[in-house]
Amino acid sequence: MKQITVISGKGGTGKTIITGSLAVLAENKVMVDCDVDAADLHLLLHPQIEESHEFKGGRLAIIDEDKCTECGECKEVCRFEAITDNPIAIDPLSCEGCGTCSLVCPQEAITLEEKITGEWFVSQTQYGKLVHAKLGIAEENSGRLVTVIRQKAQDIALQEKLDYLIIDGPPGIGCPVIASLSGVDAALVVTEPTLSSIHDMERVVGVCEHFEIKTYVCINKFDLSLPNTERIENFCHFRSIPILAHIPFDEEVINSVVEGKPAVEHVKGETLDSIKNIWERLRK
Repeated sequence: MKQITVISGKGGTGKTIITGSLAVLAENKVMVDCDVDAADLHLLLHPQIEESHEFKGGRLAIIDEDKCTECGECKEVCRFEAITDNPIAIDPLSCEGCGTCSLVCPQEAITLEEKITGEWFVSQTQYGKLVHAKLGIAEENSGRLVTVIRQKAQDIALQEKLDYLIIDGPPGIGCPVIASLSGVDAALVVTEPTLSSIHDMERVVGVCEHFEIKTYVCINKFDLSLPNTERIENFCHFRSIPILAHIPFDEEVINSVVEGKPAVEHVKGETLDSIKNIWERLRK
């Protein structure tokens, strides 16, 4: 089984559109949407949920009112101002679950309980299995949730003897991105010829190099700024990173998103050939 993560460094470069197209072109695979903070691969693949699971990714302090004497010591040590008085209560939105309040409480009236911070799913699409998740609003531990769904997808791939695991990674370079990249065989960086995209591409390439992951680049909408496209090409040449495709700007790609279809099922001509070339070169 080969694992391929599609990343971008920033949002809006077309990463999920490329991932959705790879889901169509690749055979004998399972897909994972690791952008758990703002998942959208399901909008193109239209999954039918087969399994649903709760995700517990944080802790919440709970006060036992029968034990509490309202001495206020917990309020004094709470750095997040999550504890109010008259009466003593804990704001679940402000509590970070650090546990300091439970340590100082003389009555041992405060305990920490795991809280449900999201859900993850195993679904069936017309292109194969999709493992995806949904983190709650303003919840944390997205990196841990990414690890959970990646492990589930790997289990499915091993059980069903699949050849590929295609991962739609999150934007940025933080914990969820590292969890999406660790242990994969290749990373495909989707970028576009804008200054912000070039800057973030350079950062995420640095992450890939740190973990010694074979990296490839795809330049989306390359014809919008040829000087910036040349800048990307020079960067990749200096770092010895293969450029798999130059995808032109095409309004039909936008129309495919509006219709909720993977791009390769809607576009034609140079755009279609460019996207197909990505998979052919990656597969080889």
